[in-house]
Amino acid sequence: MAVLVALLLASGAGWALDRRTPPATSGPVASPGVPLGAPTAHEPASPQSPSSSRTTTLSAEDGEPGRPGTEDWAVTVPPKPGEVAGYTDPASVRPGQQVGLFVSSSASTVTATAYRIGGYVGGRGRPVWQATLTGSQQPPPQVSGSTRTVVVRWQPATTISTSGWPAGFYLIKLTASSGGQWQVPFVVRSPSTAGRVALVLPLTTWQAYNDWGGLSLYHGAGGRTDFAGRSYAVSFDRPYPSPGAGEFLYSALPMVAAAEKDHVPLAYLANTDLQSDPSVLIGARGYVSVGHDEYWTPLMRQRVTDARDAGTNLLITGANAMNWRVRVSDGLFGSGPDRLVTGYKSAALDPEAGHDPAAATTHFHDTPGEGQQSLIGTVYECFPVEAAWTVTTPTWWGFAGTGVKAGEGFAHLMGVEADRVYPGGTTPSPMQIIANVPYSCHGKPTTGQALYYTVPSGAGVVNLNSLRWTCALDAGCRDGEMSARTNEFVTTVTRNLLQQSAKGPLAQRMPVKENLDSLHLPEMRQVYTDS
Repeated sequence: MAVLVALLLASGAGWALDRRTPPATSGPVASPGVPLGAPTAHEPASPQSPSSSRTTTLSAEDGEPGRPGTEDWAVTVPPKPGEVAGYTDPASVRPGQQVGLFVSSSASTVTATAYRIGGYVGGRGRPVWQATLTGSQQPPPQVSGSTRTVVVRWQPATTISTSGWPAGFYLIKLTASSGGQWQVPFVVRSPSTAGRVALVLPLTTWQAYNDWGGLSLYHGAGGRTDFAGRSYAVSFDRPYPSPGAGEFLYSALPMVAAAEKDHVPLAYLANTDLQSDPSVLIGARGYVSVGHDEYWTPLMRQRVTDARDAGTNLLITGANAMNWRVRVSDGLFGSGPDRLVTGYKSAALDPEAGHDPAAATTHFHDTPGEGQQSLIGTVYECFPVEAAWTVTTPTWWGFAGTGVKAGEGFAHLMGVEADRVYPGGTTPSPMQIIANVPYSCHGKPTTGQALYYTVPSGAGVVNLNSLRWTCALDAGCRDGEMSARTNEFVTTVTRNLLQQSAKGPLAQRMPVKENLDSLHLPEMRQVYTDS
């Protein structure tokens, strides 16, 4: 479980970016910037069912792998407090739409360079746009209302047109003339997911842990032990902790680079796109929950469930998945839609719970019959966890080409949180356990599982139950390096899962070989630590 480092920076008076046409502002707005070699976009794929045999129409992003890349997107000089910081509004746009870039800096100028992150040659980023901005030290953040929401009311530094940009995951690198650097992640979402495997970034979880300004959904201004003083709602209208990219570097970056190098037909989304677009997953071949994906709205869950039941394969890469129910709404002070994440973590504290208990921002499993296991197969079990991800079924199709043997373990791959399967109730069946990991949770023996199940629509669901899976694709996680063998194993399995998912519903080609009963797992929860 990542614990983010708070950074108090300057901020300022508010401005809301309309998603269609940017309003006039009195703030410092730079020139539109220089586009850097964006390719010509092709027509997106037309909607079709996941099982369709039609050839997927090429989009601009399909031509990205193999192009020259660079590592210049990386921060090499972390900023001093107040030197530079930024964020975007919106966090996700369609190609051609505009995005507001908000920057605070004590430097005289800031160079902003946007990089598309992916499977390039020579580096994992390709620059697509650059501008020199006038530095402006904006006033500090404020803590707003009874929800103790940290928010800034900054003037935009510039408005960027994404015309000609291929869909994908992006980082804007801000380099202050005084030397410090910052990164701003955002998404140019795919116009359609039809015939593609959608990589979906869990922005609501990133914001839940975001304690820029001193507070998050986990703690208040008193630090990590100040749970009572935590925010009840967190805002996208602020940067992420220094130097800005946060979980993007350990989840989105390694996953998208690996998938594009393997030429998987991809679509690119933020999970907030599920909230705003009811058609966003129509025809998708696969849905990939990228990394730590803990905070979901009921609507997000329903959209993913509906996609599964229409034949879309699901891949859950992380652990602690779909644990907390939240609400997503318009931002404060007139900022745009999907800019506020509300999570009281208590029905007694949530003012909505009194007249609509289903809206209470509590654990999904706190409501009878609504536990997350009905979709992902597991429920939350433990933090902290440090264990070897141990194979039970070496002949499973996802392990093809790995040479793995029964009982082989991959050190550190299960951590720092873990879920587990509890049979019965709403847990899907039949189910194949592909990894079974014994460990001790606060002195109590328990296990964690990775799994595969299918549904009548033909969709297959794989839950890898590893917060370190995506960073293992890079062979390095923030809390330690992975072995070469682990990197090779994770890379091969990920390739198998994505390429097979891209072919359509898995069930008929890759049937479940049920083995859950043979493990004799308890049906009642015996170990549980809240998170």
